[in-house]
Parts: sequence; C-alpha cells; structure tokens
Amino acid sequence: MLDYTKKELYDRTALRVNPAKTCQPVGAMYAALGVHECLPHSHGSQGCCAFHRMYLTRHFKDPAMAASSSFTEGASVFGGGSNLKTAAKNIFDIYKPKIIAVHTTCLSETIGDDLNAIIQGIDIPEGKYIVHTNTPSYKGSHITGFSNMVGSFISYLSKKSDKKNGKTAIIPGFVNPGDMRELKRIAEIMKVPYTMLPDTSGVMDSPMTGKFEMFPKGGTTVEEIIELGDCIETLAMGKFASEWGAQTLKKKCGVPYEVLPMPIGIAETDNYIMALSSISKTEVPYELEEERGQLVDILIDIHPYTYNKKAAIYGDPDTVLGLTEFLLEMGMIPKYVLTGTPGDAFKDEAEKLFEKYGMKDCTAKASGDLYELHQWIKNEGVDLLVGGTHGKFIARAEDIPFVRAGFPIIDRYVHSYMPLVGYKGGMRLAELITNALMDRQDRDCAEEDFEMVM
Repeated sequence: MLDYTKKELYDRTALRVNPAKTCQPVGAMYAALGVHECLPHSHGSQGCCAFHRMYLTRHFKDPAMAASSSFTEGASVFGGGSNLKTAAKNIFDIYKPKIIAVHTTCLSETIGDDLNAIIQGIDIPEGKYIVHTNTPSYKGSHITGFSNMVGSFISYLSKKSDKKNGKTAIIPGFVNPGDMRELKRIAEIMKVPYTMLPDTSGVMDSPMTGKFEMFPKGGTTVEEIIELGDCIETLAMGKFASEWGAQTLKKKCGVPYEVLPMPIGIAETDNYIMALSSISKTEVPYELEEERGQLVDILIDIHPYTYNKKAAIYGDPDTVLGLTEFLLEMGMIPKYVLTGTPGDAFKDEAEKLFEKYGMKDCTAKASGDLYELHQWIKNEGVDLLVGGTHGKFIARAEDIPFVRAGFPIIDRYVHSYMPLVGYKGGMRLAELITNALMDRQDRDCAEEDFEMVM
C-alpha cells in the first residue's frame, strides 16, 4: 500500500489522506472524562459513540465510559430530542452520574437539533447537571472538540462570588494523565493552590483494584468547576486546546488569564514555573533547579548523536509546537512540522520558532495530512519521525527511526502514564529520541564499526 504514495507534489484542497487528527467528539468525550462522576453522552448514532470510545480506549488502554442517544431512522428524520430526554432519565436512574456532558455528532448537527431547547425541557434531578457543546465532526478536530467542551463546562457551571478563593485555574490542554500529574506536581512544589480542568488523572490511568467502578476517584469535581469563577488567574497550556476555556472564564467571571505554550523542554517549562512563581511570590526551590540541571546535562551528553539530525513532527498543534522547540533545544532540525488541526496560528508559531533558532528551509503546515508528509520525506528525507501511531507506515516505508509521542498511540503501552511536559518529560523524550537514533546507528554500521561503547 505504501508504494502508492507518489513523490510528485500537487495541490489538494478537497481531499485529506490519513489526516493527522480525528473528529471533534473524541476531544469532547476526553474532556468530559476529566470531570468526576461525569458521563459523556454522544448525541447521535451508537456507531459514532462506539468509534469515539474505541479511539480513546485504544490509546489509554482503559475503558472510556460514555452513553449515546442511539439515533435510528426516525430520529434522523424528525430529530433526536425525544431520544435525549429518554436517555437522560435512564442515565440518571441507572448509572447515577453527578453530571451528563452532551456533545453533538455530524448527524445531529446536520439535522439541526437545538440542544439548548432540548435540555431545558429535561426534568433534571435536584443536585444533578447536564451541559452540552456543539462538536460537528466536519469542522475542526478533536482538539477543537476538547476546547469546546472545556468552555461549556465553564459557561454552564462556573460562578463568581464576592470573595476570591486564592486558587489558580489550570487548563492543561489535550495531554495524557501522566502530563496532568506532572503539571500538578510542579504547581504543588511552587506552592500554588490550583484547580485543574479537566483532570483525567485517576480516571484514564486508574489502578486495578479488582472491582469495577463506573466513576473512578479522579477528575475535577462539579463544585470545583463552579468555584473556578473565584480563581485569581487562569494558566492555559496551549493556544489551540486551552485558550477558549480561559477566555470563557474571563468573559463570564472576570478571571484574567495567561496562555502559555505547552511546557515541553527547557524554555517552556521555565516559562510555566516562572508563571507559577509570579503567582505564589516564591523562589524556585532547589528540587526543580536540580531537575533542570539534570536535563541540561543530558542534552550536553547526547549532543553528538542529535546535533543537526533532521526530524519530521506531526500531531496535535500544541504538542507539536512543544516538541518542535524541544528538538531545536537538542540541536536538531525540525525539517517538517505538521498538524491536521486547522488554524493559521500554527504555521505562524512554528515559523517564529524557526526564526528564533536560525532554522532555514523548514516547512510547517496546518490542516495537513500524513500522505503529504510522506511525499515531503520522499523528496528530501529525515533522520527521525516523531508523532502518533499512524506514522509507523511512513517510518516502515522509508526506513526511518520512529519515536511515538502525542495522540493517538494505539500500538504501544504505558505511554499515557509517562509525561512529556516538565523537565522530567524532557528527560524521557531525550532518552526516547537518542536511543532511537543510536539503535539505528548500531543496526546500520559495518561489522568493524560495531562497538560495545558508542
């Protein structure tokens, strides 16, 4: 199959082949899973819900719980209002969640179901909640859906009282539970009280106890979301996944916000820590200085293996930009940088990084696909490929070392427990990248050059 990728480049405006993204409801479902005792609800067909759950379950290797309006032909013609009303009653009666988070699908969006009106007509039990967001799959990506759902939780629930609670709202972006744990660990070291929304740690990495729990212990509570309106500031990790939620909280409750690039690598982790320091008015403790120094030492040690190596990076925009800057810090050349998520800001931010580090002849593109990335590589090769599982076919076809990072990774295990963010995440990335390059060197060298110590 891979032999059919053509080297000749040509413009494609109406077709994407192997897009570096998936649909909005996947992101909305993931955001909802980061709220304690929340059941995500897909307003559409059972097949849509099954796909979204499958996508998340394959990546996290943990079951993604969700319900569906289960559209049939009748709902497709006359609308799904009655389906949602019946579903809400059944869900509260049988599964007893604290909150239901409804997201739309292509089908319900095309019909034009008015979710606001439908939800207002539902008899919601006292002390329970229903929120919704619009996530048409034919627009944006899973990052857009994640952003929309975070904004809807805030829009529906967050309130402002007369007294600030002294907390900082942290919107972590579309990252793994391991990343969320690391962001929280750093905030705790910096003595910054926080509420993280969403927080899938303890949900999508919950321990095996031998007992099934529909709602694991993790996640942001509804009460914490309500109290976000009394936070002193919001730190939004990544422009694409997190800024909309921060803007919504500012518009509704007047909470100021700062958008930070995803804290991957040295410079952006520094920025995250200094933002926390400005909030807590405390100095950076030695524990974090030591981790930073260790990462710097590692980058010096591995420099002979990473310097001037060319890489192709693809995936979610905030993650890809973070990975791009970290590879630049490693002395590598991010020859191709691509995301399937639309947005001119991605290319602008990538080109700023190229300029900052003096890189020339590097290409960045939003709303791209892996077929085009493969074509670029066929025209001018790279030494390393970095991204989710779908790139393995390019790596195999072109015989390129491959480091799996980002979303989705569906052919390997444990990755979602390990952070990419922070100095600890930088150490892990440095190990993965360097070992991939050194494994390649071991594999390809002549017999007389095969050394015990490289």
